[in-house]
Amino acid sequence: MTGRLNSAQPYAIGLFRIVVGLLFACHGAASLFGVLGGAGGNGATVETGAWPNWYAAVIELVGGSLVLLGLGTRAAAFISSGAMAYAYFKVHQPSALWPMENNGEGAAMYCWAFFLLIFTGSGAFGLDQLFAKRSEAARDQAPNKTPVTA
Repeated sequence: MTGRLNSAQPYAIGLFRIVVGLLFACHGAASLFGVLGGAGGNGATVETGAWPNWYAAVIELVGGSLVLLGLGTRAAAFISSGAMAYAYFKVHQPSALWPMENNGEGAAMYCWAFFLLIFTGSGAFGLDQLFAKRSEAARDQAPNKTPVTA
């Protein structure tokens, strides 16, 4: 049983990455474009350049999209995790200590989900994996250029 679970791990990580990236990108799209209920669920958008909401929304949209695609997953997850840690400690935590009390569960969960992806990478179904396979195949097909010594 453990062997089958271990062999399925890249696929589970890939599906986890896709879902987390999609949901995170949706938050950014809602805040920037007013879709999916908009910022705060009232169809509003954040003011362009407003600190920190507009920057957070851009990180959510771009970081979420990159994680969703599995493109630069570790770097995008690092930045996204940091943004959610900032959101938790600057926005939520000052009103109460625990996420249940300060409405910071989303920020905390995203922070830790992205933190995990920093260490696991994209898993299956990611463009990172596709590009790695292509570069490995190209490297294998390249002629061996060893220097000739006299």
